[in-house]
Amino acid sequence: MRQLSKVFVAAVLATGLLTVPIHTSSAQVAGGAVQFRPHRAVYDITFDHATPGSGVADMSGRMVYEMTGTSCGEYAQNMRFVTRMTNQDGVAQVNDLRTSSFEEIAAHRLRFSSSQYENQKLAEAAQGSAAPGNGSSFVEVKLTKPAKKTVKLPSDIYFPIQHSIALVEAARAGQSLFTANLYDGSDRGEKFYETSAVIGPRATPGTIKMPAKLANGEQLDALSSWPIAIGYFEPGPARLDALPTYELSFRFYENGVSTRLYIDYGDFAIRGELRELTFLEEGKCAGQPTTGAPNPKR
Repeated sequence: MRQLSKVFVAAVLATGLLTVPIHTSSAQVAGGAVQFRPHRAVYDITFDHATPGSGVADMSGRMVYEMTGTSCGEYAQNMRFVTRMTNQDGVAQVNDLRTSSFEEIAAHRLRFSSSQYENQKLAEAAQGSAAPGNGSSFVEVKLTKPAKKTVKLPSDIYFPIQHSIALVEAARAGQSLFTANLYDGSDRGEKFYETSAVIGPRATPGTIKMPAKLANGEQLDALSSWPIAIGYFEPGPARLDALPTYELSFRFYENGVSTRLYIDYGDFAIRGELRELTFLEEGKCAGQPTTGAPNPKR
């Protein structure tokens, strides 16, 4: 059951779909450089379906995501994802995944850490950093947890926020397909995914209305958005003939907020529904943002 929560959060982080850049005016969002708004988003997680033999019978939980950013292109992301999963024998397990990252866009640097708890006991942890290697011909990952190790990645790798910005740029340009190599430090920090994103038609401001009970939802009503579906593939020569490891879909708004999360892992699927949305103040450029997983209280 641990794999279910890891896959969902890895997909969320890898796409950057919850990434939210700094505050800007509506005019800038509509036509200028891509800049998102810092925010805190709470998603209710529900079980959608499973095929026979998947081992998953039910799931419920909550994910809390926070992002802070500065006009200097520095962004911190913190997420906590707590679920209660039940297998087909009726045995339940509480999973608690906590992740933090700090990304410097201009320098192409990423620092990350994650901890996975099962029934309140630490089951797995990862920590490290990624930055261009010698001559920038590759990206080098230096892991400190679960053990000291160095991993080399392709030089064209995207980090989460960088990828999120690129998705909006592609959507604005009218592109229907965007491919990228993606790395976020998940899977013990040792792997990346080849991704293929399909971008649907733009929904103009006012076309889609958020529920009246969602605070700040009217700010999303005033923005353009796109339906996006992303397939995650294991890298390698067999990529063209392979099915994706998992697929993620969501509606992506121009200010970086995502709604209607859905992930299909082949033999099971789950959903994430936005329940709370709070916009935050832009951070200061000097110093490092504080990182720490938010508490998903109901």
